[in-house]
Amino acid sequence: MPGIDISKHPIHLGRGAQASVEPEFTGSMQWYADYVVRHSDDGAEARLVSLHRFSESWSVWEMHPHGAEVVLCLSGHMTLHQDGQDGTVQRVDLGPGEYAINAAGTWHTADAQAEVSALFITAGVGTEHRPRDSAAAP
Repeated sequence: MPGIDISKHPIHLGRGAQASVEPEFTGSMQWYADYVVRHSDDGAEARLVSLHRFSESWSVWEMHPHGAEVVLCLSGHMTLHQDGQDGTVQRVDLGPGEYAINAAGTWHTADAQAEVSALFITAGVGTEHRPRDSAAAP
């Protein structure tokens, strides 16, 4: 039996130490909305484990109000920008094998100059997005 490609089928970690394979990832906001509905019983304890490859800076800021997010760089180099609830602003440079934690309520975005592969462990319930037009999150 072949393994499952995490870039196509993310993993859901739920209450009671449950793990399940998610439907094929489409990249759309609807996919994320459907994920929240599928796992609504897990509430804020739900975690989405996903692998993303990107080679351009993100066009949005995002924030997870109900839990921390782990960002683990697997290949390439990325810069994570974090705007904390307390007004702190941090820039975290990540290379292969390095990770950062976005605390609950921290607005964050990322820059990449070349291809990056990163694993995300996300508390996705209530995630918010804002355009990255400005230098800082609202």
